[in-house]
Amino acid sequence: MERITISTSVNQRVETIWNAYNSSEDIMQWNQASDDWHCTSSTNDLRVGGKFKNRMEAKDGSFGFDFEGTYTTIEPFKHIAYIMPDGRQVNIEFRSKGDTTKVITTFDPEDENPIDMQREGWQSILDNFKNYVERVYGNTNKH
Repeated sequence: MERITISTSVNQRVETIWNAYNSSEDIMQWNQASDDWHCTSSTNDLRVGGKFKNRMEAKDGSFGFDFEGTYTTIEPFKHIAYIMPDGRQVNIEFRSKGDTTKVITTFDPEDENPIDMQREGWQSILDNFKNYVERVYGNTNKH
């Protein structure tokens, strides 16, 4: 099955982006695909062999799940890779160019939901991340 790739460019330095992407406090603020969802808890042991777990829940309490994985690669400010419990793999690249950083995520799709739905969901979370970082940590592109 073909892998899915999503990306965004964040107007902020890679060090700030890396920290916001990996800090449990920050993750709980940006890690949802829509306003009717939230991330109620996050643990992150950012090292090869370390695990992360983010609890995703609908705000109305109707549904929730744990999104988790085990890190296989950590290159600070450049690359993160992890494997999910079902064996699917995810790669995240951080490409820094001055005060802008491109975040590129490539992942193996699951076979329960349509590819477009998966792409849109992951892209929505990444867009939330961009908006959160620029709102909280500043937008380096503002004049």
